[in-house]
Amino acid sequence: QVQLVESGGGLVQPGGSLRLSCAASGSSASSSAMGWYRQAPGKQRELVARITRGGITNYADSVKGRFTISRDNAKNTMYLQMNSLKPEDTAVYYCNTLPAIMTWGQGTQVTVSN
Repeated sequence: QVQLVESGGGLVQPGGSLRLSCAASGSSASSSAMGWYRQAPGKQRELVARITRGGITNYADSVKGRFTISRDNAKNTMYLQMNSLKPEDTAVYYCNTLPAIMTWGQGTQVTVSN
């Protein structure tokens, strides 16, 4: 069964760091560009980082210089290293292909707060 499983979220103070993981199954994930998306309460889901199968990356301006996306194609796993976290980064984080054609996983909650 094709699925996406996100993990690694949690509660962190402003300025802290977290590393998210995305375990993807199925050929769609292993052969596609992938992205990390997030959805804050009351807001639309947005793409924050993307990576091609060959490792070319791109970031939303709001996270550029703070977040780093990476992937291990052999393990069908993608990561998001988040540093210098801000309260406005609080959201549920999801992974998916680009475009998002796989069924969304449950996401992982990231809360940045004192």
